[in-house]
Amino acid sequence: MNECEPCSGMFAEPTLADLTQYRRDLHQIPEIDFDLPKTIAYVHSIIDKLPCEVFEPCASTVCAWFDRGSEHATAIRTDMDALPVAEKSGVPFCSTHDGQMHACGHDGHMAMALGLARHIAANLDKLERSVLIVFQPAEETTGGAQFICESGVFEKYHVDRIFGFHLWPDLPKGQIASRPGALLAATSESTFTFFGKATHIAKAEDGADSMEAGMRFILEAYDYMAKRAQEEPCTFKCGLLESGQARNVISSRTYIEGTLRTFSEKMGTEAKVALREIAERRAAEAGCTVDVDFSEGYPPVVNNEELFELASRHIDVTELPKPLLIAEDFAFYQRHLPGVFLLLGTGTGIPLHADTFNFDEEVLMAGLETYKKLIRIP
Repeated sequence: MNECEPCSGMFAEPTLADLTQYRRDLHQIPEIDFDLPKTIAYVHSIIDKLPCEVFEPCASTVCAWFDRGSEHATAIRTDMDALPVAEKSGVPFCSTHDGQMHACGHDGHMAMALGLARHIAANLDKLERSVLIVFQPAEETTGGAQFICESGVFEKYHVDRIFGFHLWPDLPKGQIASRPGALLAATSESTFTFFGKATHIAKAEDGADSMEAGMRFILEAYDYMAKRAQEEPCTFKCGLLESGQARNVISSRTYIEGTLRTFSEKMGTEAKVALREIAERRAAEAGCTVDVDFSEGYPPVVNNEELFELASRHIDVTELPKPLLIAEDFAFYQRHLPGVFLLLGTGTGIPLHADTFNFDEEVLMAGLETYKKLIRIP
């Protein structure tokens, strides 16, 4: 723990060179899930020198508390984990960890948060509100945000609002975008296993064709979700189908993996019921049985409308016309306290999670400048 009195004059404002260095250093040491020893050590190497309390409220989480003695505090969240992706970007600061890569921009997110910590240190006596910066694990896997919410850290430090960023390749370079209400989708990983009876195709009537049942299920499920999408944005798509033993044998087992994305609890519940019913009906028609499993997944990211309106008076944010069908565990924070999630354009068009993912670090200054304004909102 590092605690000291405000001494703003001793600390320099972060520069683009600083943020670039942070991002590239972190890019070279990507780590997965909760197993983040090098990343956490790097974060400590920066914030331990600052006039803040540094502590770990739960596993693989680092918090920096800048105390101004205010009644309430503002939280800023950044994620630290990387992806199990073998990097092919060709950058000189490429990952040094085989099969692991910051392919979703979390290295940039951390660089902005570290820059913000430096800025707060240089201006602490000028701030009206206390600030809690949260460095979070496991955004890409099990939802590290949920464990942080359950730790009681927000109650202990009287946090009443939280902000976060995600780099976004499809927005113009440096543009800040978001929207009030639903922004990102709830996700439920969906698995369907059809069980039939194998026979030679010459005697197909003696078998039970799990492949036919599975294919008919997918087509009907797609039609159903397309109709529901006319009511509100949602989707169900399958990305994996495994079936069959040989070309002339009726398949006895068909395994399907898909994902369901919705923006409301009502739609999510109704869609799961309907997809299960479709699967069971198509299985029964083919003389098969089916096992259906839906994961809990992440809730939808829904920006607090009052906080969004307040933030919009202080920052330059482009309002998106409709929500996006990706998922993010920032949703857990928003279930716990008012929160607004923002997107920061990189302008590259390189998809998130791609093994070639990269961006121009100049965009990080746009994110940092936005953070500076957000922590000054009364």
